Amino acid sequence: MTLDQAYVNQLFLPETYAHGVPYGLLRQLRESAPVWWVEEPPVGGWPGGPGYWAVLRHADVKHVLRSPELFSSHLGATQIRDPDSPADLEFARAMMLNQDPPDHSRLRRIVAAAFTPRALAELAEAVDGRVRELVEEVRPDGEADFVRLAADLPVWTLARVMGVPEQDRGLLLDWANRVIGYQDADYAHSSTVEPAALTDLGRAALADRPTTWTTPEGRPVNPRSRAALADMFAYAHGLARRPDPGGLLSRTLDAGLTVEEFETMFFLFAVAGNETLRNGLPGGLYSLLTHADQYRLLSRRPDLAASAVDELLRFWPPVLDFRRTATRDVVLGGQRIRRGDKVVVYHASANRDESVFSDPDRLDITRTPNDHVSFGFGPHFCMGAQLAKIQMSALIRRVIAELPDLELAPGAAPMRLVSNFQNGLKNLIIRWR
Repeated sequence: MTLDQAYVNQLFLPETYAHGVPYGLLRQLRESAPVWWVEEPPVGGWPGGPGYWAVLRHADVKHVLRSPELFSSHLGATQIRDPDSPADLEFARAMMLNQDPPDHSRLRRIVAAAFTPRALAELAEAVDGRVRELVEEVRPDGEADFVRLAADLPVWTLARVMGVPEQDRGLLLDWANRVIGYQDADYAHSSTVEPAALTDLGRAALADRPTTWTTPEGRPVNPRSRAALADMFAYAHGLARRPDPGGLLSRTLDAGLTVEEFETMFFLFAVAGNETLRNGLPGGLYSLLTHADQYRLLSRRPDLAASAVDELLRFWPPVLDFRRTATRDVVLGGQRIRRGDKVVVYHASANRDESVFSDPDRLDITRTPNDHVSFGFGPHFCMGAQLAKIQMSALIRRVIAELPDLELAPGAAPMRLVSNFQNGLKNLIIRWR
Protein backbone atom coordinates (compact mmCIF):
# COMPACT_ATOMS: atom_id res chain seq x y z
CA MET A 1 0.00 0.00 0.00
CA THR A 2 1.23 3.48 -0.84
CA LEU A 3 0.53 6.03 1.87
CA ASP A 4 1.27 9.72 1.94
CA GLN A 5 4.53 10.33 3.81
CA ALA A 6 2.98 13.13 5.87
CA TYR A 7 0.37 10.63 7.05
CA VAL A 8 3.05 8.16 8.14
CA ASN A 9 5.01 10.95 9.85
CA GLN A 10 2.20 11.31 12.39
CA LEU A 11 3.95 8.52 14.28
CA PHE A 12 6.73 10.95 15.12
CA LEU A 13 4.78 14.13 15.89
CA PRO A 14 4.24 14.62 19.65
CA GLU A 15 0.90 16.39 19.13
CA THR A 16 -0.49 13.18 17.62
CA TYR A 17 -0.41 11.58 21.05
CA ALA A 18 -2.16 14.47 22.77
CA HIS A 19 -5.33 12.92 21.36
CA GLY A 20 -4.46 9.32 22.18
CA VAL A 21 -2.20 6.61 20.83
CA PRO A 22 -3.00 6.36 17.08
CA TYR A 23 -3.91 2.69 17.16
CA GLY A 24 -5.88 2.99 13.92
CA LEU A 25 -2.81 4.35 12.12
CA LEU A 26 -0.58 1.69 13.69
CA ARG A 27 -2.97 -1.07 12.62
CA GLN A 28 -3.18 0.26 9.07
CA LEU A 29 0.59 0.47 8.78
CA ARG A 30 1.16 -2.89 10.47
CA GLU A 31 -1.27 -4.63 8.12
CA SER A 32 0.42 -3.10 5.08
CA ALA A 33 4.08 -3.62 5.95
CA PRO A 34 6.07 -4.50 9.08
CA VAL A 35 8.60 -1.66 8.75
CA TRP A 36 8.03 1.93 7.61
CA TRP A 37 10.24 4.94 6.98
CA VAL A 38 9.28 7.94 9.16
CA GLU A 39 10.61 11.46 8.69
CA GLU A 40 11.57 13.75 11.59
CA PRO A 41 10.40 17.28 10.83
CA PRO A 42 11.35 20.13 13.19
CA VAL A 43 9.13 20.21 16.29
CA GLY A 44 8.78 22.87 18.99
CA GLY A 45 12.15 24.49 18.50
CA TRP A 46 13.92 21.18 18.04
CA PRO A 47 15.64 20.75 14.67
CA GLY A 48 14.57 18.08 12.23
CA GLY A 49 16.32 14.73 12.17
CA PRO A 50 17.41 12.25 9.50
CA GLY A 51 14.39 9.99 9.89
CA TYR A 52 14.11 6.41 11.11
CA TRP A 53 12.65 2.98 10.45
CA ALA A 54 9.53 2.24 12.53
CA VAL A 55 9.20 -1.43 13.51
CA LEU A 56 5.58 -2.33 14.19
CA ARG A 57 5.01 -6.08 14.35
CA HIS A 58 5.50 -8.12 17.51
CA ALA A 59 8.00 -10.64 16.11
CA ASP A 60 10.16 -7.95 14.54
CA VAL A 61 10.11 -5.82 17.69
CA LYS A 62 11.33 -8.78 19.74
CA HIS A 63 13.97 -9.59 17.13
CA VAL A 64 15.38 -6.05 17.29
CA LEU A 65 15.36 -5.97 21.09
CA ARG A 66 17.11 -9.33 21.52
CA SER A 67 19.80 -8.63 18.87
CA PRO A 68 22.19 -5.97 20.19
CA GLU A 69 24.85 -7.21 17.78
CA LEU A 70 22.61 -5.95 14.94
CA PHE A 71 20.67 -3.16 16.64
CA SER A 72 22.73 -1.26 19.18
CA SER A 73 21.62 0.76 22.18
CA HIS A 74 25.11 2.24 22.42
CA LEU A 75 25.80 3.70 18.97
CA GLY A 76 23.18 6.45 19.08
CA ALA A 77 21.53 5.89 22.49
CA THR A 78 17.85 4.97 22.84
CA GLN A 79 15.83 8.13 22.16
CA ILE A 80 14.46 8.91 18.72
CA ARG A 81 16.17 12.31 18.65
CA ASP A 82 19.91 12.21 18.19
CA PRO A 83 21.94 13.70 21.05
CA ASP A 84 22.77 17.33 20.31
CA SER A 85 26.55 17.00 20.41
CA PRO A 86 29.33 14.39 20.64
CA ALA A 87 29.64 15.26 24.32
CA ASP A 88 25.93 14.59 24.89
CA LEU A 89 26.26 11.27 23.08
CA GLU A 90 29.20 10.23 25.24
CA PHE A 91 27.25 11.21 28.35
CA ALA A 92 24.27 9.10 27.21
CA ARG A 93 26.50 6.15 26.42
CA ALA A 94 27.68 6.00 30.03
CA MET A 95 24.22 4.85 31.17
CA MET A 96 23.33 1.17 31.42
CA LEU A 97 20.19 1.82 29.35
CA ASN A 98 22.41 2.91 26.45
CA GLN A 99 24.99 0.16 26.58
CA ASP A 100 25.33 -3.19 24.84
CA PRO A 101 26.76 -6.43 26.23
CA PRO A 102 29.25 -7.06 27.74
CA ASP A 103 29.40 -3.60 29.42
CA HIS A 104 25.65 -3.60 29.95
CA SER A 105 25.77 -7.12 31.37
CA ARG A 106 28.37 -6.19 34.02
CA LEU A 107 26.33 -3.24 35.31
CA ARG A 108 23.11 -5.22 35.23
CA ARG A 109 24.61 -8.04 37.33
CA ILE A 110 25.80 -5.58 39.96
CA VAL A 111 22.43 -3.86 40.26
CA ALA A 112 20.39 -7.07 40.11
CA ALA A 113 22.38 -8.49 43.03
CA ALA A 114 21.05 -5.73 45.29
CA PHE A 115 17.43 -6.71 44.63
CA THR A 116 17.34 -10.04 46.41
CA PRO A 117 14.03 -11.88 46.95
CA ARG A 118 14.17 -10.85 50.61
CA ALA A 119 14.71 -7.19 49.69
CA LEU A 120 11.77 -7.28 47.24
CA ALA A 121 9.54 -8.94 49.86
CA GLU A 122 10.38 -6.19 52.33
CA LEU A 123 9.65 -3.55 49.69
CA ALA A 124 6.32 -5.20 48.87
CA GLU A 125 5.30 -5.05 52.52
CA ALA A 126 6.32 -1.39 52.74
CA VAL A 127 4.46 -0.60 49.51
CA ASP A 128 1.27 -2.16 50.91
CA GLY A 129 1.55 0.09 53.96
CA ARG A 130 2.10 3.22 51.87
CA VAL A 131 -0.82 2.35 49.59
CA ARG A 132 -3.07 1.96 52.63
CA GLU A 133 -2.04 5.42 53.83
CA LEU A 134 -2.61 7.04 50.43
CA VAL A 135 -6.11 5.61 50.04
CA GLU A 136 -7.11 6.39 53.63
CA GLU A 137 -6.01 10.01 53.16
CA VAL A 138 -8.36 10.60 50.21
CA ARG A 139 -11.27 8.31 51.10
CA PRO A 140 -13.27 10.93 53.09
CA ASP A 141 -13.08 13.40 50.19
CA GLY A 142 -15.19 11.39 47.76
CA GLU A 143 -13.10 12.66 44.83
CA ALA A 144 -9.43 12.86 43.85
CA ASP A 145 -7.08 13.36 40.97
CA PHE A 146 -5.72 9.85 40.59
CA VAL A 147 -2.68 11.10 38.66
CA ARG A 148 -1.53 13.05 41.71
CA LEU A 149 -2.41 10.18 44.03
CA ALA A 150 -0.57 7.63 41.92
CA ALA A 151 2.48 9.86 41.39
CA ASP A 152 3.33 9.61 45.09
CA LEU A 153 3.80 5.85 45.12
CA PRO A 154 6.76 5.40 42.73
CA VAL A 155 8.47 8.48 44.16
CA TRP A 156 8.02 7.16 47.72
CA THR A 157 9.25 3.69 46.69
CA LEU A 158 12.23 5.00 44.73
CA ALA A 159 13.25 7.23 47.62
CA ARG A 160 13.51 4.09 49.79
CA VAL A 161 15.42 2.24 47.08
CA MET A 162 17.87 5.08 46.47
CA GLY A 163 18.30 6.33 50.02
CA VAL A 164 16.69 9.73 49.35
CA PRO A 165 15.36 11.36 52.57
CA GLU A 166 11.66 12.14 52.76
CA GLN A 167 12.32 15.90 52.63
CA ASP A 168 13.91 15.50 49.19
CA ARG A 169 11.30 13.28 47.54
CA GLY A 170 9.87 16.24 45.63
CA LEU A 171 13.15 16.52 43.76
CA LEU A 172 12.58 13.07 42.29
CA LEU A 173 9.21 14.22 40.99
CA ASP A 174 10.70 17.33 39.38
CA TRP A 175 13.54 15.44 37.73
CA ALA A 176 11.17 12.84 36.29
CA ASN A 177 8.75 15.54 35.08
CA ARG A 178 11.50 17.40 33.26
CA VAL A 179 12.81 14.32 31.47
CA ILE A 180 9.58 12.43 30.86
CA GLY A 181 7.48 15.45 29.92
CA TYR A 182 9.97 17.66 28.11
CA GLN A 183 7.69 17.86 25.04
CA ASP A 184 4.82 19.14 27.20
CA ALA A 185 4.90 22.75 28.38
CA ASP A 186 3.22 21.83 31.68
CA TYR A 187 6.09 19.56 32.72
CA ALA A 188 9.19 20.68 30.83
CA HIS A 189 10.52 23.01 33.55
CA SER A 190 8.96 21.40 36.59
CA SER A 191 9.95 23.03 39.89
CA THR A 192 7.63 22.11 42.74
CA VAL A 193 9.93 21.94 45.76
CA GLU A 194 10.35 24.56 48.46
CA PRO A 195 14.11 24.92 49.09
CA ALA A 196 13.60 25.57 52.80
CA ALA A 197 12.00 22.12 53.20
CA LEU A 198 14.93 20.25 51.66
CA THR A 199 17.94 18.68 53.34
CA ASP A 200 21.31 20.40 53.11
CA LEU A 201 22.17 18.05 50.24
CA GLY A 202 18.96 18.96 48.42
CA ARG A 203 19.50 22.70 48.79
CA ALA A 204 23.10 22.37 47.63
CA ALA A 205 21.96 20.47 44.54
CA LEU A 206 19.42 23.18 43.68
CA ALA A 207 22.30 25.62 43.29
CA ASP A 208 23.26 23.62 40.19
CA ARG A 209 19.79 23.71 38.63
CA PRO A 210 19.95 25.27 35.14
CA THR A 211 18.83 28.88 34.94
CA THR A 212 18.10 28.71 31.22
CA TRP A 213 16.56 25.99 29.06
CA THR A 214 17.94 27.18 25.75
CA THR A 215 21.43 27.06 24.25
CA PRO A 216 23.27 30.24 23.18
CA GLU A 217 22.04 29.44 19.65
CA GLY A 218 18.44 29.56 20.88
CA ARG A 219 17.78 25.82 20.66
CA PRO A 220 16.19 23.92 23.56
CA VAL A 221 18.58 22.25 25.96
CA ASN A 222 18.48 18.46 25.67
CA PRO A 223 16.46 17.44 28.77
CA ARG A 224 18.50 14.24 29.15
CA SER A 225 21.87 15.97 28.97
CA ARG A 226 24.13 16.42 31.96
CA ALA A 227 23.76 20.20 31.62
CA ALA A 228 19.96 20.01 31.92
CA LEU A 229 20.18 17.68 34.93
CA ALA A 230 23.15 19.22 36.69
CA ASP A 231 21.18 19.46 39.95
CA MET A 232 20.26 15.78 39.85
CA PHE A 233 23.84 14.68 39.22
CA ALA A 234 25.11 16.97 41.97
CA TYR A 235 22.62 15.33 44.33
CA ALA A 236 23.60 11.80 43.26
CA HIS A 237 27.29 12.64 43.65
CA GLY A 238 26.72 14.00 47.16
CA LEU A 239 24.65 10.95 48.11
CA ALA A 240 27.32 8.55 46.88
CA ARG A 241 30.00 10.38 48.91
CA ARG A 242 28.13 9.99 52.19
CA PRO A 243 29.54 7.38 54.60
CA ASP A 244 26.23 5.48 54.53
CA PRO A 245 24.04 6.53 51.57
CA GLY A 246 21.27 4.11 52.57
CA GLY A 247 18.81 2.32 50.29
CA LEU A 248 19.29 -0.74 48.13
CA LEU A 249 21.06 1.23 45.42
CA SER A 250 23.94 2.03 47.78
CA ARG A 251 24.84 -1.67 47.81
CA THR A 252 25.98 -1.29 44.21
CA LEU A 253 28.84 0.94 45.39
CA ASP A 254 30.10 -1.87 47.62
CA ALA A 255 29.64 -4.31 44.73
CA GLY A 256 31.91 -2.42 42.37
CA LEU A 257 30.10 0.55 40.83
CA THR A 258 32.24 3.68 40.59
CA VAL A 259 30.81 6.98 41.83
CA GLU A 260 30.32 8.04 38.20
CA GLU A 261 28.44 4.79 37.45
CA PHE A 262 26.35 5.30 40.58
CA GLU A 263 25.38 8.76 39.33
CA THR A 264 24.15 7.45 35.98
CA MET A 265 22.36 4.58 37.74
CA PHE A 266 20.67 7.15 39.98
CA PHE A 267 19.45 8.87 36.81
CA LEU A 268 18.10 5.60 35.45
CA PHE A 269 16.19 4.77 38.63
CA ALA A 270 14.90 8.31 39.17
CA VAL A 271 13.47 8.49 35.64
CA ALA A 272 12.97 5.01 34.19
CA GLY A 273 11.91 3.68 37.59
CA ASN A 274 9.33 6.42 37.80
CA GLU A 275 7.88 6.62 34.31
CA THR A 276 6.35 3.14 34.17
CA LEU A 277 4.21 3.70 37.26
CA ARG A 278 3.57 7.39 36.59
CA ASN A 279 1.99 6.39 33.28
CA GLY A 280 0.87 2.84 33.91
CA LEU A 281 -1.19 3.42 37.07
CA PRO A 282 -3.45 6.22 35.77
CA GLY A 283 -3.63 4.61 32.33
CA GLY A 284 -4.49 1.26 33.88
CA LEU A 285 -7.26 2.64 36.10
CA TYR A 286 -8.66 4.73 33.24
CA SER A 287 -8.75 1.60 31.06
CA LEU A 288 -10.66 -0.27 33.77
CA LEU A 289 -13.15 2.53 34.37
CA THR A 290 -13.88 2.82 30.66
CA HIS A 291 -14.45 -0.94 30.42
CA ALA A 292 -17.11 -1.44 33.08
CA ASP A 293 -17.36 -5.21 32.62
CA GLN A 294 -13.65 -5.64 33.38
CA TYR A 295 -13.83 -3.29 36.36
CA ARG A 296 -16.74 -5.27 37.80
CA LEU A 297 -14.94 -8.56 37.17
CA LEU A 298 -11.83 -7.40 39.02
CA SER A 299 -14.00 -6.07 41.85
CA ARG A 300 -15.51 -9.54 42.25
CA ARG A 301 -12.27 -11.42 41.58
CA PRO A 302 -9.29 -9.67 43.21
CA ASP A 303 -7.40 -12.94 42.67
CA LEU A 304 -7.16 -11.85 39.01
CA ALA A 305 -4.90 -8.92 39.95
CA ALA A 306 -1.75 -10.45 38.46
CA SER A 307 -3.23 -11.17 35.04
CA ALA A 308 -5.10 -7.84 35.19
CA VAL A 309 -1.87 -5.89 35.67
CA ASP A 310 -0.25 -7.59 32.68
CA GLU A 311 -3.29 -6.88 30.53
CA LEU A 312 -3.44 -3.26 31.63
CA LEU A 313 0.25 -2.90 30.74
CA ARG A 314 -0.43 -4.43 27.32
CA PHE A 315 -3.48 -2.27 26.72
CA TRP A 316 -1.85 0.94 27.99
CA PRO A 317 1.93 0.62 27.44
CA PRO A 318 3.62 3.28 29.59
CA VAL A 319 6.44 3.68 27.04
CA LEU A 320 5.46 3.94 23.39
CA ASP A 321 8.75 3.25 21.67
CA PHE A 322 12.52 2.84 21.97
CA ARG A 323 15.31 3.46 19.51
CA ARG A 324 18.23 1.34 18.37
CA THR A 325 20.89 1.94 15.70
CA ALA A 326 21.80 -0.58 13.01
CA THR A 327 25.37 -1.84 13.40
CA ARG A 328 25.54 -3.16 9.82
CA ASP A 329 23.45 -3.38 6.67
CA VAL A 330 20.54 -5.68 7.37
CA VAL A 331 17.14 -6.62 5.95
CA LEU A 332 14.21 -6.34 8.36
CA GLY A 333 10.60 -6.82 7.38
CA GLY A 334 11.55 -6.68 3.72
CA GLN A 335 13.28 -3.30 4.10
CA ARG A 336 17.00 -2.84 3.53
CA ILE A 337 18.34 -0.94 6.53
CA ARG A 338 21.78 0.63 6.27
CA ARG A 339 24.47 0.68 8.90
CA GLY A 340 23.91 3.73 11.13
CA ASP A 341 20.18 4.02 10.39
CA LYS A 342 17.89 4.64 13.33
CA VAL A 343 15.49 1.78 14.08
CA VAL A 344 12.57 2.52 16.44
CA VAL A 345 10.49 -0.30 17.91
CA TYR A 346 6.89 0.56 18.79
CA HIS A 347 5.74 -1.28 21.90
CA ALA A 348 2.27 0.20 21.45
CA SER A 349 1.97 -1.44 18.05
CA ALA A 350 3.48 -4.81 19.01
CA ASN A 351 1.04 -5.06 21.93
CA ARG A 352 -1.90 -4.90 19.50
CA ASP A 353 -0.48 -7.28 16.88
CA GLU A 354 -3.35 -9.48 15.69
CA SER A 355 -1.00 -12.37 14.95
CA VAL A 356 -0.18 -12.64 18.67
CA PHE A 357 -3.20 -11.31 20.56
CA SER A 358 -6.73 -12.37 19.75
CA ASP A 359 -9.12 -9.43 19.59
CA PRO A 360 -6.23 -7.12 20.57
CA ASP A 361 -8.30 -3.96 20.95
CA ARG A 362 -10.40 -5.62 23.68
CA LEU A 363 -9.39 -5.28 27.32
CA ASP A 364 -9.48 -8.77 28.86
CA ILE A 365 -8.03 -9.06 32.37
CA THR A 366 -8.15 -12.88 32.14
CA ARG A 367 -5.89 -12.90 29.06
CA THR A 368 -3.22 -15.59 29.38
CA PRO A 369 -0.66 -16.01 28.09
CA ASN A 370 0.10 -12.33 27.66
CA ASP A 371 3.32 -11.80 25.73
CA HIS A 372 3.28 -7.99 25.87
CA VAL A 373 6.51 -6.07 25.40
CA SER A 374 5.74 -3.11 27.67
CA PHE A 375 8.82 -3.95 29.75
CA GLY A 376 10.93 -4.54 26.66
CA PHE A 377 12.59 -7.83 25.75
CA GLY A 378 16.05 -9.35 25.58
CA PRO A 379 19.12 -7.94 27.36
CA HIS A 380 17.35 -4.70 28.26
CA PHE A 381 14.18 -6.26 29.72
CA CYS A 382 13.19 -3.86 32.51
CA MET A 383 14.99 -4.71 35.75
CA GLY A 384 12.24 -3.05 37.74
CA ALA A 385 9.39 -5.00 36.15
CA GLN A 386 8.61 -7.04 39.27
CA LEU A 387 8.70 -4.02 41.57
CA ALA A 388 6.51 -2.06 39.15
CA LYS A 389 3.93 -4.85 39.12
CA ILE A 390 3.99 -5.03 42.92
CA GLN A 391 3.16 -1.33 43.16
CA MET A 392 0.58 -1.36 40.39
CA SER A 393 -1.26 -4.37 41.79
CA ALA A 394 -1.25 -3.00 45.36
CA LEU A 395 -2.70 0.40 44.49
CA ILE A 396 -5.32 -0.74 41.98
CA ARG A 397 -6.54 -3.54 44.25
CA ARG A 398 -6.90 -1.23 47.24
CA VAL A 399 -8.54 1.60 45.29
CA ILE A 400 -11.15 -0.80 43.92
CA ALA A 401 -11.72 -2.43 47.32
CA GLU A 402 -11.81 0.73 49.45
CA LEU A 403 -13.44 3.32 47.19
CA PRO A 404 -16.94 1.96 46.42
CA ASP A 405 -18.82 2.80 43.21
CA LEU A 406 -15.67 4.21 41.69
CA GLU A 407 -16.19 6.16 38.46
CA LEU A 408 -14.76 8.93 36.32
CA ALA A 409 -15.99 12.32 37.46
CA PRO A 410 -18.57 13.58 34.93
CA GLY A 411 -17.42 16.46 32.77
CA ALA A 412 -13.76 16.09 33.75
CA ALA A 413 -12.16 14.49 30.72
CA PRO A 414 -8.56 13.51 31.40
CA MET A 415 -5.78 15.45 29.68
CA ARG A 416 -3.05 13.50 27.94
CA LEU A 417 0.68 14.08 28.07
CA VAL A 418 2.04 15.55 24.84
CA SER A 419 4.82 13.08 24.05
CA ASN A 420 5.86 10.68 21.29
CA PHE A 421 7.69 8.58 23.91
CA GLN A 422 5.57 8.46 27.08
CA ASN A 423 1.94 7.31 27.15
CA GLY A 424 0.68 9.37 30.07
CA LEU A 425 -2.22 11.30 31.57
CA LYS A 426 -1.82 14.68 33.25
CA ASN A 427 -5.01 14.36 35.30
CA LEU A 428 -7.68 11.75 36.02
CA ILE A 429 -10.50 12.91 38.29
CA ILE A 430 -12.28 10.01 39.95
CA ARG A 431 -15.09 9.94 42.48
CA TRP A 432 -16.72 7.37 44.72
CA ARG A 433 -19.62 6.96 47.11
